[in-house]
Amino acid sequence: MNESNAIYHEMGLSDAVLSFADAVEATLTAPFARTDAIAARNQAKVLLAMQRCRVNATHFNLSTGYGYDDEGRDNLERVYAACFGAEAALVRPQITCGTHALALALGANLLPGNELLSPAGAPYDTLHGVIGIRPTPGSLAEYGVTYRQVDLKSDGSFDYDAIRAAINDRTKLITIQRSKGYDTRPSFSVEEIGELIAFCKSVKPDVRCMVDNCYGEFVEDKEPTEVGADLMVGSLIKNPGGGLAPTGGYVCGKKDMVDRCAYRLTAPGLGAEVGANMGLLTSFYQGFFLAPTVVQSAVKGAIFTAACYERLGFRVVPESGAVRRDIIQAVELGSRERMCAFCKGIQAAAPVDSYVTPEPWAMPGYEDEVIMAAGAFNQGSSIELSADGPIRAPYAVYFQGGLTWYHARLGVLMSLQKLLDAGLIELK
Repeated sequence: MNESNAIYHEMGLSDAVLSFADAVEATLTAPFARTDAIAARNQAKVLLAMQRCRVNATHFNLSTGYGYDDEGRDNLERVYAACFGAEAALVRPQITCGTHALALALGANLLPGNELLSPAGAPYDTLHGVIGIRPTPGSLAEYGVTYRQVDLKSDGSFDYDAIRAAINDRTKLITIQRSKGYDTRPSFSVEEIGELIAFCKSVKPDVRCMVDNCYGEFVEDKEPTEVGADLMVGSLIKNPGGGLAPTGGYVCGKKDMVDRCAYRLTAPGLGAEVGANMGLLTSFYQGFFLAPTVVQSAVKGAIFTAACYERLGFRVVPESGAVRRDIIQAVELGSRERMCAFCKGIQAAAPVDSYVTPEPWAMPGYEDEVIMAAGAFNQGSSIELSADGPIRAPYAVYFQGGLTWYHARLGVLMSLQKLLDAGLIELK
């Protein structure tokens, strides 16, 4: 027994898994260096935005009730706008999750008779009810908003001819999902999103383009609002919260569109003037400050996951050497049993609820059973180490997060160990 590995043995990790992981990690110098360079630039960008907005200790004060004259809240929104190259931002604990932020942005900027276009195929599962793809009370469809989508080409690229044909007089808003969601297509780079937006606006200059930026913030050194997006939406318990924000979401972009979101969130005539910060501003500011390095750790974890499972012969999206566009790593495991074993490993590596065994179950907003492993300090926090996926072919599990690279690494090792113990893989 290798005595230097004693602490890992106590966690249930074998020398075989540890040796395998060391060999894989030794091949990742170049992609890790690329990730480090992006994190350094993004850290400088966040710092500069905070300095220009003159963040000081008074901006962390508590507000309650109506939240009138909450300078800390308002200044945080200026920081987001400055960092992301936007005219305005709305950053609120009252936005409960990413789906809520997206529903807010869509509902605020689409009126009866307008049409919403998705040029990247079907959106994430939980938006099907929001749009009305799956009939749901309160959906956009119930309010007379129609929906059209253009599927991607077989190689995962945009079908520009079909997009041109789909844009019509009623097309008011184009929604672009940056991350793959529960799909095994490639996620889109900021450059690709910028090219798509430019194309759509060349077809119809007054069309507005919104980007679902969930899982994408700080993975590259630019954001969609810096390449033409009129609105960008995300969740604070994903990348920009840095693991410290316990809830919340944001929208940022053109001021008129953000203002409409504020009126939708609170009430027409009130908008962004109300909304208490509930004592969360310190975690919001500090989480945003830490976000570039937290995302760096998550991206390294995703690269390592891809490299390990690639070596074992599984299809991974993206591949280990690919340029990263979000924090999500998909691994097609080919069976329900492997999905469950993988998720048991991630759960076993958690600091919270490590003793719990994840099992597939019916979750609100999803059509298939979903298995989720997430022993997080903040419930559902995707920037913390987690893995999940719908139980359906090709039985892909989606790995994300890791507040530190070392924790993400341990999670991957534990997933390998659970699969090995169950006789579902052979280490090569």
